[in-house]
Amino acid sequence: MLQVQTMTLDEKLSIIGKAIAVRDAGDKEEHDRLMKTIPLPPYLAKVVKEKVSLDCLLSLNWNLTEVEAEYGKEWLSS
Repeated sequence: MLQVQTMTLDEKLSIIGKAIAVRDAGDKEEHDRLMKTIPLPPYLAKVVKEKVSLDCLLSLNWNLTEVEAEYGKEWLSS
């Protein structure tokens, strides 16, 4: 199955560049916030859900748009 991508590689790299800059300026919270805007790959979400818990996955506040696109909205609630 081909993985759904909701953000281009250039968009992801741009966010990573900004995140590194704010981290280097001493703002770890903004770094973490920016990094979490990059969609979490569905295969990683699946591992967290199976090995830890769905509650943990949801509490991490990652961008789950690609997870929802690949597995469906119901997967994130069951």
